[in-house]
Amino acid sequence: MLICSALVMLMTPALAFFYGGMVRVKSTLNMLMMSFISLGIVTVLWVLYGFSMAFGTDSGSLIGWNSDWVGLSNIGLTELWDGYTIPVFVFLVFQMMFAILTPALISGALADRVKFTAWALFVALWVTVVYFPVAHWVWGAGGWAFELGVIDFAGGTAVHINAGAAALGVILVIGKRVGFKRDPMRPHSLPLVMLGAGLLWFGWFGFNAGSWLGNDDGVGALMFVNTQVATGAAVLGWLAYEKIRHGAFTTLGAASGAVSGLVAITPAGGAVSPLGAIAIGLIAGVVCAMAVGLKYKFGYDDSLDVVGVHMVGGILGSLLIGFFATGKGQSDVAGLFYGGGLDQLWKQCAGVFGVLAYSLVVSAVLAFLLDRTIGMRVSEDVEVAGIDQAEHAETAYDFSGAGGGAARTGTLPATPVAGAQSKKVDA
Repeated sequence: MLICSALVMLMTPALAFFYGGMVRVKSTLNMLMMSFISLGIVTVLWVLYGFSMAFGTDSGSLIGWNSDWVGLSNIGLTELWDGYTIPVFVFLVFQMMFAILTPALISGALADRVKFTAWALFVALWVTVVYFPVAHWVWGAGGWAFELGVIDFAGGTAVHINAGAAALGVILVIGKRVGFKRDPMRPHSLPLVMLGAGLLWFGWFGFNAGSWLGNDDGVGALMFVNTQVATGAAVLGWLAYEKIRHGAFTTLGAASGAVSGLVAITPAGGAVSPLGAIAIGLIAGVVCAMAVGLKYKFGYDDSLDVVGVHMVGGILGSLLIGFFATGKGQSDVAGLFYGGGLDQLWKQCAGVFGVLAYSLVVSAVLAFLLDRTIGMRVSEDVEVAGIDQAEHAETAYDFSGAGGGAARTGTLPATPVAGAQSKKVDA
């Protein structure tokens, strides 16, 4: 479980590389820093009160609290997490990594245009009033979604729908980038994108399989297999759609397809068979590929497709449990295609749209308040010139030392050119 925790931690810098390669050169460092700062802020808040809010004693099915967990000062080193054979410290650090990653996911929608100070404050506020309560709803004993029976193995609602809906709420408040739908905004480093996607895929095995918390009943292994299967299928689905729609198989499409499959199988992988995982992956690959184009149709500037991949992929994976759950995985709950009727589908709908609505509205309110007080956006001049230099006093790439050979003086010998008069060239 500690190794799984380390794998999930790796996903945040992996996300930074994935997002960092997708932006223009002038925004690379800012994009990296928007993920990295979450490692600092959320870690400290999780220790101070986040773990208590998310997994403490339930209050009204909405929030948890345990004063003994504040500052993690009254937890015994050998104290076990209730119902499991792992220490509380192991469980809390595993869940800490989820809390760190989730706000970092939001940052991709806001590329090029947000003040770093405002972003850092948003992260602190957002995890406090959105992530910690939603984690309690979904995974905390007594949380309303948990008690309703909503299946979310590793974060389809609490992580991906939560982050995707938050991203949509914020961008509706802060507006579009300068030049949106007019200027080319192509990824500056597709190799960096592929590196990030590969590291995300690797870390996701800890994210997904680790969420069974070390139980030895085989469900963790099923989740591991389904994670690989759905992701591979999603790559194929996205690329097939891309080839038919745009005429080419792109590396960006392969990387995005992989992430869409990882997102979609996250809530569902412990409840479906490998064949169900293939179906979920293919559906997610195609539908998410279609969804990323909605920003141009509806005019919201989701810079790096957080809404199209994470929100849509999370919705798909969560709802498809209601169809593909076999009743032979993490529980005996069966979906519609396995004779279970519509009962689980309605529960999944309640979880999906409850989290989506709460995160969307509260995130938009937070962005509005920050924008009206300290201001969320950099100036237009800074955005056009490049946010890296203004916010971080650095640039991602320094070419100042990339000159040619040693300087020479004098006159080079003339080089005869066919059909042209020889001439001397001043070095």
